[in-house]
Amino acid sequence: MHMQSSGPGDGGVSAAWSKVAAFASAVDASLDGWLADSYRVGLTEFRALVFLAQAPDKELRVNDLAQRVGLNQSSATRLVSRLEAKGFARRDLCPDDRRGVYAVITEQGQALVREVRQPYEGRIRALLGEASTHFRQLDVSQLGSALREIEDLLTP
Repeated sequence: MHMQSSGPGDGGVSAAWSKVAAFASAVDASLDGWLADSYRVGLTEFRALVFLAQAPDKELRVNDLAQRVGLNQSSATRLVSRLEAKGFARRDLCPDDRRGVYAVITEQGQALVREVRQPYEGRIRALLGEASTHFRQLDVSQLGSALREIEDLLTP
């Protein structure tokens, strides 16, 4: 059974979701800036490279990559173009269906993922562990209860 919030001034699950979404957006914006400053790659580019590095044969159809990183088809095509321009990925045509296009991570892209993975994990830990310092514009004290409310909906 899922519990409804009943706190004073509480907006229910939509308010909880708004808090979680605002926090996730703030963390993503911070990660994006840090990656751009430190490694000259954006957050979506890095996430795409991680997905490619983890994929069998180090490749994914562009439309599958789009779904994984949360982009539409045309935005994913531009993403792959940026990765190609930086030498991190290349395109390959599907041998069975010449209309199918794969994004394939290059050795340079794999090297970047290896180089960034540990500092990236550390940066996430720092942002989450010191959230009230990093995100003063958000009421981080209420985030835990918002996450629990969302978890209650996800747990059967």
